[in-house]
Order: sequence, then C-alpha cells, then structure tokens
Amino acid sequence: MKTTTTIEERNAIVEKNLLLIDMVMTKHRDVIKAGHMERDDVYQQLAERLINAVDAYDPAKGELEVYLEIQLERELFNCAHPRRLYGQMDTPTPFRKNRAVPLDVLNETVIEQEKLLAA
Repeated sequence: MKTTTTIEERNAIVEKNLLLIDMVMTKHRDVIKAGHMERDDVYQQLAERLINAVDAYDPAKGELEVYLEIQLERELFNCAHPRRLYGQMDTPTPFRKNRAVPLDVLNETVIEQEKLLAA
C-alpha cells in the first residue's frame, strides 16, 4: 500500500486475498486452457502480482478487492500473451514481430543447408 504499512500488515492483506487468485483462475479457466499454461505457473505469477498490487495500492483509487481483481486479471492475460509464452517479453521492439519457430523446422533447414554445402 502506498501508505506506510509494515511487511506483516502487507502479508496479512495478501493472505486474506489469496482466494482472489483462485476466483480469477476459475473465471478465466478457458484462457488458461487455450494458452496451454500450467495452472501452478499461473498461480505463482498471480501471487507475485498480488503482492506487488498490495504494495502499489492507493486507497484514493477505490476499493482494495476491486483493484486487486483487476490487477490479477491483467496479469493473467499477460501470462497468456504469445510473447510471454515463448519467452520474448524482454526482446527489443524490432524483434517482437518475429514468430517463434519450432526446433523441428530449424533442424530440417540445417539438414537441407548441409546437403547443399556438401554437393
């Protein structure tokens, strides 16, 4: 929270709101399934976002639970983003348009290039 709270108080607020993670994951289970995401990984990401959201919460912005739910949903959809799924979240902007290529395709291309070089 942006007010002065101790770590113990923050942890108490986080523990009190852990059920929000389950609620958001249940509400958006189709997103998790469509993104082929592991539930444990998603839970861990959402728990981290919950802690950060409690730290960043400003009481002047509204109710805590509403703010936390919005933050958790935003994080869930970030988890489902293809760039995060394929490990491209921190790549420089010009390279983000490139699609991930399966290793099988790369292996086939390398084999074809080796055949051309040998000829």
